[in-house]
Amino acid sequence: MLVRFHPKADIELHKALKWYSQLKLGLDTGFMRCIDEAISRIRRNPKMFPVAFKNARRAMLKRFPYIIYYEIGEKEIMILAVFHAKRDPKHWQRRA
Repeated sequence: MLVRFHPKADIELHKALKWYSQLKLGLDTGFMRCIDEAISRIRRNPKMFPVAFKNARRAMLKRFPYIIYYEIGEKEIMILAVFHAKRDPKHWQRRA
């Protein structure tokens, strides 16, 4: 199944990558590896993660305090947000 990023989710991902790259050498690579692993799990079994808001599901990263929020469509999975777990969820919920 095709996976697409909402434009704001893409911005969130790049901001997080930039933050981790400045924090410690190679940490951004580890973060991206965790993102890729989570997206692979989502793609393999999109319904395995719980519904968090309306039709949006929530996949938590294993090593970093981030959550991927996504919706399952007929032909694609839309990543709505790549969101730090401590942020107010109202920022992404308008996308659902």
